[in-house]
Amino acid sequence: MNSSSTITVIKLGGALLEHKHGRKEVLTAVTSYPGHCILVHGGGREATAWGDRAGIPSTLVDGRRVTGKDMLDVVTMVYGGLVNKRLVAELSALGRPAIGLTGADANCILAQRRFGADIDYGFVGDILAVNFDVLMQLLEAKLLPVLAPLTHDGDGQLLNTNADSIAAAVATASAEHATTQLLLALDRPGVQDAKQHTLPVIDRDMLQHGINSGYINGGMIPKVQAALSASTRGVSRVVLCAAGDIAAAAQGGEGNWTQVRTSAQRREVASI
Repeated sequence: MNSSSTITVIKLGGALLEHKHGRKEVLTAVTSYPGHCILVHGGGREATAWGDRAGIPSTLVDGRRVTGKDMLDVVTMVYGGLVNKRLVAELSALGRPAIGLTGADANCILAQRRFGADIDYGFVGDILAVNFDVLMQLLEAKLLPVLAPLTHDGDGQLLNTNADSIAAAVATASAEHATTQLLLALDRPGVQDAKQHTLPVIDRDMLQHGINSGYINGGMIPKVQAALSASTRGVSRVVLCAAGDIAAAAQGGEGNWTQVRTSAQRREVASI
C-alpha cells in the first residue's frame, strides 16, 4: 500500500444490522467504495434480545453496556459469532472478500478493564493499543477486516468494548500510516438538533450544549465523543451520516450529514 492511499474506517451500528434487506443495502454501499476499508460493527440490540431470551437483563448507562460475567458470554457469542460472521458471509456474497476479527485475534486490540468510574461497568474495556500492522497486512491482501466490539487485556480476559471507541482508535492508528477518514453510519442523517434538523458540523462545545439541552443523549453521546477523539488525533475527516449515504460521504465533499471539525479546521476558523 503506498503512502497516498486513503483508508476509510466505517462503523455500522446495531440498529442497521438487524434486518437482512437493510444489511444488504448498507453492505452494498460499503462494497461500492473502491478504496481500502475497515468495517467495525456493533450489535447491541441483538445482544439485548439474546440476553433477554437467556434471562440475563441488560443495563445501559449513557449508551454503554454494563457487562457482568454472564452478559460477557452473551456479547461474545452475539458480537464475535452471529453478527460478525453473518456480515462476513454477506460481504463475500457481494463479491468483497472479508475476514472477521475481534480485538483478541492476532493481538489486534489491547485494552484494560475500566476502573475508577462512578459506575462498575464490569468486563468493559478501555483501549490501550491497536496493532495496526495486522490490519495493514489484511488490507494489502485485499481483504476487508470486519471488527467485532470485543478486545482483550493480554492476560486471557475478553472485554466488551464500545464499537464507536474501537472505530475511533483504529482510525487513529491508521492515520499514522496513511490518510484516513472515519465514517460513523447511523439510522438518521447525522447528529440532529432539538428541532430534528441535521447539524452540518459539530465540535466539542456543540456536543456539550446538545447534552445539556437533552437532544444529544443515550448512545449518540459515545458516538460523538469517539468522533471528536479521532478528529483531534490525526484522522483527516470524520463524518456521521445515514447508512445510505456511506458511499457518497466516503467520496468527500458535503451532503446531508454531520462533519466533525478537526483540529486543523478549528485553527483555520480561529485565524480568520
